[in-house]
Amino acid sequence: MAQIEYKDLLDAGVHFGHLTRKWDPRMAPYIFMEKNGIHIIDLNKTLAALDEACNSIKGIVRSGRKVMFVATKKQAQEIVSEEARRLKMPYVTDRWQGGMLTNFATIRKSLKKMQTLDKMLKDEETIKSIAKRERLTRTRDKEKLERVLGGIADLTRLPAALFVVDVKREHIAVAEAHRLGIPVFAMCDTNSNPEDVDFAIPANDDAYKSISLITLAIGKAIEEGLMERKQDKDDQRVQEEEDAKRAEDLAQAKAEGATAEQPEAESAPAAVAEDETEA
Repeated sequence: MAQIEYKDLLDAGVHFGHLTRKWDPRMAPYIFMEKNGIHIIDLNKTLAALDEACNSIKGIVRSGRKVMFVATKKQAQEIVSEEARRLKMPYVTDRWQGGMLTNFATIRKSLKKMQTLDKMLKDEETIKSIAKRERLTRTRDKEKLERVLGGIADLTRLPAALFVVDVKREHIAVAEAHRLGIPVFAMCDTNSNPEDVDFAIPANDDAYKSISLITLAIGKAIEEGLMERKQDKDDQRVQEEEDAKRAEDLAQAKAEGATAEQPEAESAPAAVAEDETEA
């Protein structure tokens, strides 16, 4: 994991919470103090929670599963979508469509429709054969589907985990994940309930720098998990090749041993015949 230090969190403003009157009492263990009517997050707790989350998420990715990024607030959309695309992970940054996890079969139908429209609009012959109004309608339908579902276009099965920015805003996604037993990693501000998620990372979920720092740390952990998975595959392939070579050498040695024994067995009757002649 990228070594993030206390100073990095401080510089990014990760410690700034919400107004004290807007706090959730369940965040009390993660709050260091109150200053000018604002709660200050304990960054030592943030470091510990981030380290635990990164180790867990790296293990999930190393096993070959996907992590879905969820962040629909404006200041988080760009950094989250860029990092998810870089890692080739699914993401949702426009809006969370109800049933995206719990009704995944229907979502897959919508994805199939989006792919069909895309293929149709790229076919010049089809474009020429349909009316201008119909073409415009289908183009709008495709753009709408891409805006909502474009980040999960390559998702063929449910993700193994969710990384969420702002638990309160993405409460529907968190609820769906809980129903399906999917672990949730989330940035939790002082107005959030950390008990709603499996891995709470106490942090300012409103400032761009704070969101960027935490998201990039999670992204680095995912990247390390992908690299370790690749290494595991390479090691497994080398091991399989060595086993196959060893088995081939063993079979060849047995065949040579059998060939060497054959002439000796054939010479034995000849020797007996010579002895009988002398007698």
